[in-house]
Amino acid sequence: MSSKEETSSEFQNSSSPPLLSSSSSSSSSPPSVSHFIGKKEDIVKAGRVTKLVNGCRDVLVLFHQGQLHAMDMRCYHSGGALQHGDIEEFNGRLCIVCPWHKYKITLAEGEGLYQAVDDPTVKPLRTRWRSKGVKQRIHKVTEVHGDVYVTLDDSIEAIESDTYQTERYRTVLLRAQPKPKPKN
Repeated sequence: MSSKEETSSEFQNSSSPPLLSSSSSSSSSPPSVSHFIGKKEDIVKAGRVTKLVNGCRDVLVLFHQGQLHAMDMRCYHSGGALQHGDIEEFNGRLCIVCPWHKYKITLAEGEGLYQAVDDPTVKPLRTRWRSKGVKQRIHKVTEVHGDVYVTLDDSIEAIESDTYQTERYRTVLLRAQPKPKPKN
């Protein structure tokens, strides 16, 4: 069965409250704690941009189906670069699919989705899409006169994607990457 097939409209609700919606909003002035990301026309053209925000958070801003979304750039599961992930719909919910291990993360809430088998003893197997709860930190996007700003979600509740937002992780990651060869 294809991972894109709808198998059920049920989702197991997380006990965690949803985070800020990543839906973009328009305003006459940027929120006071927002960070400039770029011009909307440039983001629309690129489809996705990444930016180190406030010197501490790697954020992915993407434009899909007329909406801007923002989330932590690295997948909560193992740090995969989400800017290279596909956007797919699973059971009516838009998700980014991590290119490393195919984890599905909702764009709006940051929930991790998986297919669960109802009863493994009954054939054919019946599956349903379920939620693991909020795993990826989602940030608010605001557009002001064609400029795009992100307001970081500053809730104190730990979210799994926070693991990859440390200077230690960035340093280890950068050291582990192969060095480009000089051009002759």
